[in-house]
Amino acid sequence: MNERLDPVSIMRKLVSFPTVSRDTNLPLIDWVESYLAGHGIQSHRYADPQEPKAALFAHVGPWEEGALVLSGHTDVVPVDGQLWDTDPFEVVERSGKYFGRGTCDMKGFDALAIWALVEAHHTGIKRPLQIALSFDEEVGCTGAPPMIAAMQGVLPKGSAVIVGEPSSMRAVSGHKGGTGFDTHVRGFEVHSSLMDRGVNAIMYGAKLIEWANEMNAQNQAAVPSNLAAMFDPPYTTLHVGTIEGGTAHNITAKDCRFAMAFRVVPGEDKAEWEARYRARVQQVEAMMQSVVPETSIEVTPRFDVEALRPEREGQAESLVRRLTGDNASHVVSYGTEAGQFQQAGYSAVICGPGDIAQAHQPNEFIAVTEFEAGHEFMRKLIDRLSQ
Repeated sequence: MNERLDPVSIMRKLVSFPTVSRDTNLPLIDWVESYLAGHGIQSHRYADPQEPKAALFAHVGPWEEGALVLSGHTDVVPVDGQLWDTDPFEVVERSGKYFGRGTCDMKGFDALAIWALVEAHHTGIKRPLQIALSFDEEVGCTGAPPMIAAMQGVLPKGSAVIVGEPSSMRAVSGHKGGTGFDTHVRGFEVHSSLMDRGVNAIMYGAKLIEWANEMNAQNQAAVPSNLAAMFDPPYTTLHVGTIEGGTAHNITAKDCRFAMAFRVVPGEDKAEWEARYRARVQQVEAMMQSVVPETSIEVTPRFDVEALRPEREGQAESLVRRLTGDNASHVVSYGTEAGQFQQAGYSAVICGPGDIAQAHQPNEFIAVTEFEAGHEFMRKLIDRLSQ
């Protein structure tokens, strides 16, 4: 039997795996699978069919439905171009903080969940507990839906899920949905002195980006619904974070690529926003083709994240409130797999240690006090499942 590691030791091990979303997470999954097996816990994988990545899930306690699921993701964002004072893939404790990529988002919670699963197994809990560790959360929660589907029929169906995104151990009952589209504008190259005979893909792409600015302004000016008013900002936002294209300053750009992303408040329809975007794309494409018929705009879905809707007397939220004593209402504008679990029939809530403001930052950290609060939460959870 393996040694029972404390949560900090588990976090140190998880952080040591550089599981940036563009790279594999299999060494981390191998380690978790081996560690759980060393304690007599069988785990299961969902393997991505296209990339060397996998999700892992496991069950302890009575083999029956109604388990509480602890859900986290194993991928982290890149450190490229960031100035770190320490090795980002080594946990360094200093000034009351644990520094390292993923300590906050969200290998700190993953470590606590793994610790809790092993402790629950050895304690002999009376109510079941599961863990679910996904991949590719940071690129649009694309790894969680197939993992959730793979869990069905392999493990007894869980009833409630706690997603451990950093929330300062508050019960977050709602988040925005998200959808995004890779957009490729194909123009026609001519010398810029004859630009009226060409189609500048960048300048026509800018019309779509300006449309996003106009929609943001309209949304900001509108009176929000009662549900939307809970969020900050209290409206759906459109965003383009990267753009590339063109070959030279004096050639009309042949290509322009960017990703158009939407963060949609609960109560609004992501499909409707997609339809509005595609309608605007068609208008701009028609302008281009009136100059050069073979030009075009291609829109490809990139990600789709369900919103988390606040539940009335939800099982997951009620449990977290009992364990934390938090009775305030909290919602966030970032997306998680909580909405995807909710769509699959689970009660869902977000609660994890750390401050989301530290996520993705150089010198990312989780405060020692926050990590200890998460540890105490897991102790209370095991006690409750043992009753």
